[in-house]
Amino acid sequence: MKQFELTCVAYLKRDITFKESFEILSKYISFSMCQDRLLLSQHTSNIFNNYNFGGFYPIEKDKTYKRENSYSFTIRSVDEDFIDLMSNLLRLNINNPNLQILTTTKKIIHQNFITELYSATPVIVTVPMEDKKALYWTMEQSGDIMLLQKQLHDNMEKKYNYFCNQKIKPIQNFIQLIEIKNTNPQTIQITKNGKTVRLFGNKFKIVPNEDEVSQKLAFLSLGVGLGEKNSFGGGFMMSKGARR
Repeated sequence: MKQFELTCVAYLKRDITFKESFEILSKYISFSMCQDRLLLSQHTSNIFNNYNFGGFYPIEKDKTYKRENSYSFTIRSVDEDFIDLMSNLLRLNINNPNLQILTTTKKIIHQNFITELYSATPVIVTVPMEDKKALYWTMEQSGDIMLLQKQLHDNMEKKYNYFCNQKIKPIQNFIQLIEIKNTNPQTIQITKNGKTVRLFGNKFKIVPNEDEVSQKLAFLSLGVGLGEKNSFGGGFMMSKGARR
C-alpha cells in the first residue's frame, strides 16, 4: 500500500485567523478540484473523499497568519492521479482573494510499521442517539471511550473496503490505546447557509495494534484522514515508527 503527499507553499494575500483557516483551505482545494471534469464529478458525489489536509505551518503565536508571508500545508491521498492533478490545479487558482500556491512538492509514502498516531487537527466523530439525531463525541456529551473506538474503527474499515475495493477482515479493533490530549473539545469552524457552524472534535494519541489488518487501517488513516469531515481538515494524522 502506498500514499501520496503534496506539500504546498502558500503566499497569503491577507491576514487569515486560525479559526477561518480550515474553511479557506477547504474551499481553495474544492474550487481547484472543480476545474477538472473528473475531479468535479468526484467532489459532487456522495462518496468518501480520497484525500485529507492539514493546517498552515508554522503556527503563529497570536493565531493569525500574516499577509505577504508564506506558509506550508499538506494534502495526502491514496490516489496518485489526484495528487498529480492537484499539483497543477492548485497553482492555477490565481484569482483567489486569500492566498496563492507558489510551489507543490510530491512525496510517495510506503507502508511501514506504525507505533503511534497523533492527530494534527481535531478528529471529528459523531455518535447516534436514541432520538436518531447524531451528536459529536466529546467527553462531556458521551465519555464512552469504547463507543469512540468503535466509531473510529468502523469508519476506517468502511474507508478501506471502499478505497482498496476489498472487504477487510479485522480480528480486533485497530486501536489498542487511545489518549485524549485536549482538556476542552477542539473545533473546526465552517460556514453553512450563511451561518457559522462549529465541528467539535478531539486531539488523540493512538497506539494501533500490531496485527496486519490493524496496521493497514492505521496507515490508511494517514492518507484519507481519521474520523469524519476530512474535507474540512478534520482528522489529519501524523505517525511515529513509520519510516518514509
